[in-house]
Amino acid sequence: MPQIFRFGEYWIYFWTNENKPLEPIHIHVAKGAPTANATKIWITSTGNCLLANNNSRIPNHTLRNIMRMIEARHNDVIQAWLNYFGEIRYFC
Repeated sequence: MPQIFRFGEYWIYFWTNENKPLEPIHIHVAKGAPTANATKIWITSTGNCLLANNNSRIPNHTLRNIMRMIEARHNDVIQAWLNYFGEIRYFC
């Protein structure tokens, strides 16, 4: 899994198989190593985050901080997505 960055003990990463056609841009968050059932966060065209699910059961205050960090680094996330997948679509 391409790791974008870490936030404490949480990994922020892409899943390598994002289906065909490619899903809209999003990241996964898991405590420790990536898992198939991790928290999923959509990245909007304006660089904001929308929580798709919190399957990792990250505490709300920690999840808010992670989402703020993702929003602050949304350009890095978008560029990493483009570099890895070669195309991009947005959820909204």
